Amino acid sequence: MIYPNAPQSAADVGGHYDELDEAYRAIWGEHVHHGLWRTGAESPREATEALVELVAGRLALAPGQAVVDNGCGYGASAAQLAERHRVDVTGLTISAAQARIAGARDNVACFQRDWLDNGLEGAAFDRAYAIESSEHMVDKARFFAEAFRVLKPGGRLVVCAWLARSAPGRFEIRHLLEPICREGRLPSMGSREEYEELARDAGFAPLSFEDISRAVRKTWSICARRVAARLLTDRDLRCLALSRSTKNRAFLLSLPRLMLALRTGAMRYGVFVWEKNGDRP
Repeated sequence: MIYPNAPQSAADVGGHYDELDEAYRAIWGEHVHHGLWRTGAESPREATEALVELVAGRLALAPGQAVVDNGCGYGASAAQLAERHRVDVTGLTISAAQARIAGARDNVACFQRDWLDNGLEGAAFDRAYAIESSEHMVDKARFFAEAFRVLKPGGRLVVCAWLARSAPGRFEIRHLLEPICREGRLPSMGSREEYEELARDAGFAPLSFEDISRAVRKTWSICARRVAARLLTDRDLRCLALSRSTKNRAFLLSLPRLMLALRTGAMRYGVFVWEKNGDRP
């Protein structure tokens, strides 16, 4: 695992998204995650929705299923799955600002709650997924344990995650991965092998893994252009990014680091699929 040199708590994560709420919505949009460019010609909206549909396919959704979104953000991905696949989605976010906007939609209920203390009933869901939220978990072993607990036997878990390269070099750790963790409020960033071990220890059986780093990295060049344009035209965003009182301003100014990490392979983007085969002995 890669850890930031300043430990990050759940409160730090929630505060990050609360403080940067308007910036995230202005720059990243309602889907707070990467887009998926299969041809390169997709619009940003088409790309972000394509990533959600990739998750839907890996989940093998069927109408009427109960699904839990671990780290639902503004609820846009949950709403897309509910509308297009006729499933019932419960979403959890640690951010008060996100929870207020997510609210309640048809077949979607979003709550401000920490996944590591989620209060959900055991064996209550057919499917579970996490799109770029496991990185924010202080205790990743518990992240998987809770997913295993709330899923029914035969249930699936799909995780889209920022991953560190296996055995990264000293330069990559010091100048890319560790600062990304610190600036993005990630308590740690794991590798593919570490995620697979944690899932196995929780009781999950692996179904598949796909590295889609190349198909998602266009996200950051788009975000960088949007940030540059907004800094020139939006006084409020400029004040947020440049004010010393903004605790999380470093993330707004660290986009080149993220672009370089994905382009060089220091950071990867993986999609995991696991299955719960019965209960643990």
